Amino acid sequence: MSKMKRREFLKTTAGVAAGAAAPMIWVKDAHAQWNNSPEKGAKLRVLRWSRFVQGDIDQYMKNVAAFTAKTGIEVRVDNESWEDVRPKAAVAANTGAGPDIILGTNDDANLYPEKLVDVTDLANYLGKKYGGWYPAGEAYLRPDGKKWIGIPLGAAGSMMVYRESHVKAAGFDGIPKDTDGFLKLMKALHAKGTPGGFALGHATGDANAWCHWVVWAFGGKMVDKSNKVVIDSPETVKALEYARELYGTFVPGTLSWLDPSNNKAFLDSQVSCTNNGISIYYAAKTSKDPKIAALAADINHSVYPTGPGGSAAFHLFLNQMIFKYTKYPKAAKEFLRFMMEDEQYGQWMQASIGYVAHPLRAYENNPIWTVDPKHLPYRDAVKELRPGGYDGKLGYASAGVFADFIMVDMVAEAASGSKTPKEAAERAQKRAERYYKV
Repeated sequence: MSKMKRREFLKTTAGVAAGAAAPMIWVKDAHAQWNNSPEKGAKLRVLRWSRFVQGDIDQYMKNVAAFTAKTGIEVRVDNESWEDVRPKAAVAANTGAGPDIILGTNDDANLYPEKLVDVTDLANYLGKKYGGWYPAGEAYLRPDGKKWIGIPLGAAGSMMVYRESHVKAAGFDGIPKDTDGFLKLMKALHAKGTPGGFALGHATGDANAWCHWVVWAFGGKMVDKSNKVVIDSPETVKALEYARELYGTFVPGTLSWLDPSNNKAFLDSQVSCTNNGISIYYAAKTSKDPKIAALAADINHSVYPTGPGGSAAFHLFLNQMIFKYTKYPKAAKEFLRFMMEDEQYGQWMQASIGYVAHPLRAYENNPIWTVDPKHLPYRDAVKELRPGGYDGKLGYASAGVFADFIMVDMVAEAASGSKTPKEAAERAQKRAERYYKV
């Protein structure tokens, strides 16, 4: 928990390096108008997920301090793990009490849209000023195509993270562009004693990212355009057969991996290829341990390989929700506006080296994406993001299926051999149909 006032802001910003601030980027309409007067005596409480990148929380709290210094509104920030934010948000929605603002994941907002403040005015202002929102943001937080029930924060991009020297030793110049080539690489890495590994536990970010990718890459999907559950399909079975072969190359223990697990395994040199955000690279670059710091030069990133079903990308989408029970909805809107403006958002992206990719088009021009070529693969995470409820309409059902880890469990069951690919697909079909009731 943190409370930040003006004197703390002055203290925290005094030592900022001269080159930290980004130049003002191009905007579509710098004259976009915002009129809002926060309630007198307002105080806000924000619940957000715990940091994976120290620069994220450091700069976020500096921005919070700047908001307090400018408006006089005190802001308390609480941090929880990815997995703990969702149930706490659900409790807040059901009881009508809790944080004023919650930073959630994916389409959690669609579990209780009637409990959230309409932020259409704020979304329109930001979209007009910063070149427009990417479609994924609208899909998740504008489900009816009209009203916005939250403000997109961005997405924690998920890419292939690998050791260049190990990949070259296995006979490859980088991550192959297709799934066949990628399987060959993973087998070669395993044979060399430098295996890879991907989370198969209930890891909100990492497991969902690669499990959705592997199913989509072979043409499988949870639902069709009419929201009919179609996960039990020949395409899904092919994907699960591939996942089973891939699993045979993994380091032991991935069935229980949560989001921090592959970070630790990679930095401990237990794996040489995994999927993750840019947090592994950040940790190596900033580590005081010479052994870990030395890894930074050997780490690189790549987009996921393309499968027979085409290219597909899933990234952990992050939203910002204001709950209707708040006493200070105008102050809450003002806080989100302030945090999304270039002066704050741009520096936040730079401090976390792009751990959260932007949801507004104008931020493509932020220098963080070109200062280091290893950052670039993460730039288009939101731009290319396919929502978890693909190929249907997002809502309560898609949010429920995602929260229940149905896709992850299916891949884990088939990959580990606890069920055949067909049995795993059949079970996923039945589980999903409980949510997608006609």
